[in-house]
Amino acid sequence: MNREVIITCAVTGAGDTTAKHPGVPVTPKEIAEAAIEAARAGAAIAHCHVRDPLTGKGSRDTELYREVVERIRESDTDVIINLTAGMGGDLYIGAGESPLLFDSETDLVGPLERLKHVEALLPEICTLDCGSFNFGDGNLVYVSTPDMLRAGARRIEELGVKPELEVFDTGQLWFVNQMLAEGVFRHKPLIQLCLGIPWGAPADTSSMKAMVDHLPDDTAWAAFGLGAQQMPMVAQSVLLGGHVRVGLEDNLYLERGVLATNGQLVERARTIVELMGGRTLTAAEAREKLGLRQR
Repeated sequence: MNREVIITCAVTGAGDTTAKHPGVPVTPKEIAEAAIEAARAGAAIAHCHVRDPLTGKGSRDTELYREVVERIRESDTDVIINLTAGMGGDLYIGAGESPLLFDSETDLVGPLERLKHVEALLPEICTLDCGSFNFGDGNLVYVSTPDMLRAGARRIEELGVKPELEVFDTGQLWFVNQMLAEGVFRHKPLIQLCLGIPWGAPADTSSMKAMVDHLPDDTAWAAFGLGAQQMPMVAQSVLLGGHVRVGLEDNLYLERGVLATNGQLVERARTIVELMGGRTLTAAEAREKLGLRQR
């Protein structure tokens, strides 16, 4: 069991959730305020996407990220900033017998283009989604090939940013171990086990345990579950020795029929950790535990 737990709050994501919950942050101001709210509730890390303020859809706009980061950094709240680098991998295969007629929603760019905002803003952590897979029903495939991953990982290392390797299934974890064996990472990454995203690994005890059993030695890791499995996976991750992630990116509800805020989800996770006999770490303590390089 892990008794010193880092809570990450994923405050907004890029999914089609704004119509389901009016409190999902959309503008840079709202996203920054959500990160600060989460930190004050006990999160050491704020994981941030940005959205187009007019449409609410996920965006890769560096200037939107810049405003979010500057607002957080200028606040009086200490929190580790973790920016997604997962945008730019969406391939919508053409319908029926025309798979090469990619849908107009396709947003597929190279591994270095996905890191432009990370280069510009140098957060303490950024994510790297560690494999291609069918993302939900329909014709969306998230694309992150082995060559893309190696190139992205090397660039993140060059920038001095801590990579958080997002792992959605066991094969992706296999490749993470391969990259470590190849020496792609000079410093130990943080590994995030992402459970319950169709069609990756399901959010259940056996799936998490199977993935934990294949984690590299002495590497910090966390896990989360989607939707109603968010809090059960908090407890499961702590029991197996990991850190945790909650937030409106992954789950909109505090309980059945009751919409949540990011702060409430962090508070609920913190309560679970404390009732299990653990404690949650501050941002300063998390920096030390993760070996983050000071800026």
